[in-house]
Amino acid sequence: MATNSIKLLTGNSHPQLAKQVADRLGINLAKTMSLNYSNQETSVTVGESVRDEDVFILQSTAPGDINDGLMELLIMINACKTASARRITAVIPNFPYARQDKKDKSRAPISAKLIANMLQTAGCNHVITMDLHASQIQGFFNVPVDNLYAEPSTLRWIRSNLNVRDCVVVSPDAGGAKRATSIADRLDLGFALIHKERARPNEVSRMVLVGDVENKIAILVDDMADTCGTLAKAAETVMNHKAREVVAIVTHGILSGNAIETLNKSRLSKVVVTNTVPLGDKIETCEKIRVMDISPTLAEAIRRTHNGESVSFLFTHAPSE
Repeated sequence: MATNSIKLLTGNSHPQLAKQVADRLGINLAKTMSLNYSNQETSVTVGESVRDEDVFILQSTAPGDINDGLMELLIMINACKTASARRITAVIPNFPYARQDKKDKSRAPISAKLIANMLQTAGCNHVITMDLHASQIQGFFNVPVDNLYAEPSTLRWIRSNLNVRDCVVVSPDAGGAKRATSIADRLDLGFALIHKERARPNEVSRMVLVGDVENKIAILVDDMADTCGTLAKAAETVMNHKAREVVAIVTHGILSGNAIETLNKSRLSKVVVTNTVPLGDKIETCEKIRVMDISPTLAEAIRRTHNGESVSFLFTHAPSE
């Protein structure tokens, strides 16, 4: 899939994913150097010419240094803009601050809109991301946003690893119902929903299951697993309703705080995540984790964008691995 005059740059947040995408495209990563001065200022140097080139900057958000990764991305975009790049596309597999997408209480910031403004001010002409927490974040931008879906890869994993006829798709909350029903429809499966009542943010108090999971393999589907409290409690609720097994499939495995400990103690048999977020040593410390590689989807989106082809094919098809 060798492609001429694509310049693929990356920061320090997820070099492994960038390398996989570059290998898939048959190109080398552009030479860049990013370092922090002793006062923690970020310095970025682009080591080759990007004048009149089609530049793609792949930067995800690693847990623990989201703000550093974001600042590094903004500086890299601006460096390419001032170096006369023809077009700058930010490839952000896991969009930062996506959960702060609305004013749900007084004096709350809409931080996702702020991130959109910052990316555009830095000089970004196009954004490619994956499984946005809320699709309407695309409307915060005045430049094109391609929101790719992990769903085709998820469907492939389910068909390859589970007996589909014995499954039921479960949404761990009302917000994810649309995502879960889409997968249930594509697989022609039943659907169940968990209604959760929160006492305070990040803390779930009570869960009620709507639907039948008895003697089924319950597939919990969500866009991100952060502290994993919701997933663990949802798995408990589903197993209490006589499910045979619970498998969680999430796009962004953020797994912050005590998430690994929570997963190890939970009644989940497997937790399937994509590699949009670097997992580090978490795979070794939790044997339930399985990883779906989404670098082929990102690489194909970059290739199609560069060649002026339609990207919508990727909304329903996963490229061959």
